[in-house]
Amino acid sequence: VQLQASGGGLVQAGDSLRLSCVVFGRSINRDYMAWFRQAPGKAREFVGVINSFGGSIRYGDSVKGRFSISRDNGKNTLYLQMSKLKPEDTAVYVCALDKDYDSEYDYWGQGTQVTVSS
Repeated sequence: VQLQASGGGLVQAGDSLRLSCVVFGRSINRDYMAWFRQAPGKAREFVGVINSFGGSIRYGDSVKGRFSISRDNGKNTLYLQMSKLKPEDTAVYVCALDKDYDSEYDYWGQGTQVTVSS
């Protein structure tokens, strides 16, 4: 199973960006999917998680109201729409898959870099 994140880049504060995470080798239809991020010198931070069919989504406090998670099970893809970006959102964004619904993530992607300039 491989998770491939993409869509990162260099943007200015206030801009928007959409990340994608395509999963290969497994259907995600029944899996919970999540985004995390890690900035240099900091611990990994929870961004948000979405249940199997998108009916339940939970966000980390620092991104509530600005970020939106969605998924397209037909495309085996997870998305992260980021708006009103701030310099403190600068990090490597990583997608993860939880197949047992226990918040123990079984598979992780390689991450995509998001850099927000002020």
